[in-house]
Amino acid sequence: MNIHDLEAFVAVVETGSIVAASAQINLTQPGITRRIQNLEDSLGIILLDRQSKPLRPTAAGREAYEHGRRVLRSLDDLKAGVSPGGEIRGEFRLGIMPYLSEAALAFPLDRLRSEFPELTLRIVAGWTPHLIEQVSRSQLDAVAVCLAEGVSPPDDLIAENIGAQSILLVASPALGVPKAAKLEELSQFAWVMNETGCGFRAYIRHRFESARLPFQVAVEALSADLRLSLVARGLGIGIITPAALAGSPWRDQVDVIDSADFRPTVNAWVLHRPPAGRLAQPIATFSAALVEGLKTSRPFLS
Repeated sequence: MNIHDLEAFVAVVETGSIVAASAQINLTQPGITRRIQNLEDSLGIILLDRQSKPLRPTAAGREAYEHGRRVLRSLDDLKAGVSPGGEIRGEFRLGIMPYLSEAALAFPLDRLRSEFPELTLRIVAGWTPHLIEQVSRSQLDAVAVCLAEGVSPPDDLIAENIGAQSILLVASPALGVPKAAKLEELSQFAWVMNETGCGFRAYIRHRFESARLPFQVAVEALSADLRLSLVARGLGIGIITPAALAGSPWRDQVDVIDSADFRPTVNAWVLHRPPAGRLAQPIATFSAALVEGLKTSRPFLS
């Protein structure tokens, strides 16, 4: 069995196409196809369902992928183990959802750069469902995400619960939202929210619909700073992390709304696929630093 053939197969499974795999490992598309055919001939099985779009592994292909991924990870570990000085090298592909980015893009990343100077960090931002899919497909090495209370990560991932995180409801005084509003009162106002796909937005919509109350989104905006500026102008109720509010120039122009029957709480998680291999230490360092970074933001909850 040829390691290069295995690399091509793993790349196709993780990217979902010959074209994307070709770009990822810098090989022509015919070269990718030839290597996968070589691997299939070597194993005597069909690895890919070529009728599916995107390409998906067959049942035997999925098992071959799991074994192959462990083989390639072991080779990476071997290279790292014999590198000069024993430094951990290579890439660390980390996905972070926007609501954690205020905490995760400062102190934790500084800690990683300090402790693993030879490690190249590749940071991407995205919503929780997409990030979980990417780490499940090994397109990312680890992700920091938030899940609503009671929702657990997939069983095939190693999951570390970073702890419960409170989300603040904020509004401009001019909007007229009572500072101690009940859920029914909150339903009478429009909201400034992230785009569809945000787990928080889905969680809030579900909470209102479960109570048979309307949930109206007035404005969608991706940037946390832009959303808070729109909330400050009275365009709707917004949600924000304590850390983001503390550092925002709009902080003094909004009120924090305390709702006795609606206090959104989510759990932050760091997820990765087993085995972590050479990235076990960087992942542990990132998780510990993220916990510390989130703790420093909690004083702003009051």
